[in-house]
Amino acid sequence: MKFEVKTENNEISKSSFSFVLVAAIILLIIILSNISIKLGIISRNYEINYLCKLLVIEKTSLNFRKLSKLTNLNTKQKMWDLCREIVK
Repeated sequence: MKFEVKTENNEISKSSFSFVLVAAIILLIIILSNISIKLGIISRNYEINYLCKLLVIEKTSLNFRKLSKLTNLNTKQKMWDLCREIVK
């Protein structure tokens, strides 16, 4: 007489692999979104610096409007104060 014992190790390893895969994908998504947010902040700061330097040279209303959109400052005096601090 032969006795066979069936083990369920294969199903356990498949389910644990799928769990690890899902966790890795979620972690990758979180890391990539965090990097994209940080790059957005960095590019915004560089654009503000560029516009302030450009505003010192060229005082056009277009530059004031762009800077106003980026910094949420409404008055030209506040923008000038910000640009003086940045250009120093």
